[in-house]
Amino acid sequence: MTVGAEILERAHRIRVVVFDVDGVLTDGRLYFSPDGPEMKVFHARDGLGIKQLRRHGIEVAVISGRNSPVVTRRMDALGVTRIHQGQDDKLPVLRMILDELALTPAACAYVGDDVVDVPPMSVVGLACSVADAHPVARAAAHWVAPQGGGMGGARAVCDLIMGAQGVDTDRWDHRP
Repeated sequence: MTVGAEILERAHRIRVVVFDVDGVLTDGRLYFSPDGPEMKVFHARDGLGIKQLRRHGIEVAVISGRNSPVVTRRMDALGVTRIHQGQDDKLPVLRMILDELALTPAACAYVGDDVVDVPPMSVVGLACSVADAHPVARAAAHWVAPQGGGMGGARAVCDLIMGAQGVDTDRWDHRP
């Protein structure tokens, strides 16, 4: 995959990556059993990409419109502590994360898949979407991952950022 110089420059500046959950870290489908428990499917490669970002000093956060204990459990397993759920208006939450980290929007990547993600995508240094995102979200993105949500799209974003920052994404880094 060829990536233009402008996208690589944007990716080089990233210090925090904020992911939407449903449709980005999952395929967007919601599974409910008859007695109520919710289930989601996450892709292992996306998780490894998130772990690699964190190992290389890049902060990771999630902002989701829904509340789900499954999301909390998965993010805990990945070491992600900035978990914001039940957020219909994501832009104020994004601004809060940037304030907490003392970062400018240019140092932030946001990965979304639908119209509710466009406001935060419109202010960050690197706006990304997954391949199967809503057309409005794809149009708002600086870069569209070749894979869909929950199918490695988040990993592609992680690899893009780490590659632009000189990290060999073809091997696992065992640094603490």
